Amino acid sequence: MADQLVVGVDFGTLSGRAVVVRVRDGAELGSAVYDYPHGVREDRPGWALQVPYLGVLKYAVPEALQGLDTNDVIGIGTDFTACTVMPTTADGTPLCELAEFENEPYAYVKLWKHHAAQPQADRINRIAEERAEPWLARYGGLISSEWEFAKALQVLEEAPEVYREMRYWVELADWIVWRLTGTYARNIATAGYKGMYQDGYPSRDYLKALNPAFADFTAKLDAPLKPLGAKAGGLTREAAAWTGLPEGIAVAVGNIDAHVTVPAAGASQPGRMVAIMGTSTCHMMSGTELREVPGMCGVVDGGIVAGQWGYEAGQSGVGDIFAWYVENCVPPRYHENGDVHATLTELAAEQEVGEHGLVALDWHSGNRSVLVDHALSGVIVGQTLATRAEHGYRALLEATAFGTRTIIETFRAAGVPVDDLVVAGGLVKNPLLMQIYADVLDMPLSVIGSEQGAALGAAIHGAVAAGAYPDVHAASATMGSTRRDVYRPINANVQAYQRLYAEYLTLHDYFGRGGNDVMKRLARRS
Repeated sequence: MADQLVVGVDFGTLSGRAVVVRVRDGAELGSAVYDYPHGVREDRPGWALQVPYLGVLKYAVPEALQGLDTNDVIGIGTDFTACTVMPTTADGTPLCELAEFENEPYAYVKLWKHHAAQPQADRINRIAEERAEPWLARYGGLISSEWEFAKALQVLEEAPEVYREMRYWVELADWIVWRLTGTYARNIATAGYKGMYQDGYPSRDYLKALNPAFADFTAKLDAPLKPLGAKAGGLTREAAAWTGLPEGIAVAVGNIDAHVTVPAAGASQPGRMVAIMGTSTCHMMSGTELREVPGMCGVVDGGIVAGQWGYEAGQSGVGDIFAWYVENCVPPRYHENGDVHATLTELAAEQEVGEHGLVALDWHSGNRSVLVDHALSGVIVGQTLATRAEHGYRALLEATAFGTRTIIETFRAAGVPVDDLVVAGGLVKNPLLMQIYADVLDMPLSVIGSEQGAALGAAIHGAVAAGAYPDVHAASATMGSTRRDVYRPINANVQAYQRLYAEYLTLHDYFGRGGNDVMKRLARRS
């Protein structure tokens, strides 16, 4: 009997990846990448727009299947960045594809890193606090401008004609499954973490207090809620033609890229945090008890795996910060060998901890956790005429590690144990960065066994949806993989970073907790 196969599709920020996985052991038998031809539109401060993504299904999936028998495929799972959301008609047509809205920015996909709804987020938080809304504590006390309600409120107030026309305000994680199955359903992860669903959505009275015209907004979210790992439906004939897959195979409920990576890393058990490190970092973990963690992105029942409370935190900018620095702050002589990141990493590795005399704040894309404030900005303190490019580069690497430490310490202080850290994502390829994290956190770092963690995690959910495993835990135990304790803390570095971290915390609280609002004053002038 032939081996059963599943397909996982990971929709990222700039590209989508498909992987074909063997069900019995998680072996990855084929993969392909499709670069979005449209990129990201970022021509206004805080804006990040895109257009829909069907090319991944039409090109990457068939390419990944080359040389394999498609009749052996029993299911497909997908994941998406979040909160990545757009307005659609009743049948799921994106408004940006309608002639009357093709030149209207508010009709396009708002990518996860769209931060232009900060004024709306501020109002959401202020009124929720004034009304003592009980759900607010489950989001660390603050709702992000990245999320569904703030972005939708911005559309209402700045493009009311778009708001009136849209029937649904759809997470792309759900829209892509809608296109695969012909049926619209919401997954519990995006509904909970990005859509403020906690035993129901916020009340109509609360929404009316935000804006009277926003009172019935949840009607635009109206769809059945389904748990992760469930079957959303069967693959339609049209989607089968796109992908080359058999019509009718199981399609898993949509999911978030960070969340699906947890079972791919074999880390679905409580106390094991997974940090997915790329352009940004998401910190994911499960717990057996509900705790309210200040500044977390959210806690959702079944938000990562069924039967556990799923906790999410994150950093808005990590790899994006390193890329910005290389593109804008590095002299030409560092570019001679072509790989500037490698050159800077090699030079930075020669430095002793603290030798550069710098401390940075990693807020170039704002602060997601634990301050939840996208009006904050980056800082490097200590520069002199002797400061070199590699010094600033290392300081920024360290700043992101310090940011992760503030998140872990906040979880622990709230009674959520963090016993283990597994790292996934593109930045695991930088050994200096990984060692800095081990030293700053004083924890061993394990590394996911797959270079395609999100796509593998999506495939794991596809296997569960197809009935190959009883649940995500069982599928993860067989199909996921982790290389244990690859990076271990070096005691001398741990002690040196204790001192630097204390300086980081001083700056963190001074600029981030009201000691000096200069960042916000400057942002208002730009």
